[in-house]
Amino acid sequence: RFPLRFLFIAFASLLATQSVAMAAGDAAAGKKKIIKCQVCHGVDGVSKNPEAPNISGQSEKYIIKSIKAFQSGERKNEQMSVVVKTLSDEDIANLAAWYSSIKVTVEVPK
Repeated sequence: RFPLRFLFIAFASLLATQSVAMAAGDAAAGKKKIIKCQVCHGVDGVSKNPEAPNISGQSEKYIIKSIKAFQSGERKNEQMSVVVKTLSDEDIANLAAWYSSIKVTVEVPK
């Protein structure tokens, strides 16, 4: 007979695994969806607007959390709030997959 805490841990692990799997996006689909994003963040995630951050190479989890914060009003930016309003969870996951898949390289000055 298993103690109840082991069943709880197993169930919690299963839920965590499923939510991570559902959050995994499709980078190719994300690239097709970046029309509005690229105005400020660029196709390559390097900001074209001095007030917008570079997002290439950021983690998927961070990008998803940021977009959802703009959707909920937790984070405020007039332009972002308008752009993210109509994004579905799938759109957000796909955009995050695209921008996080971009490799960022840095050269140290000589």
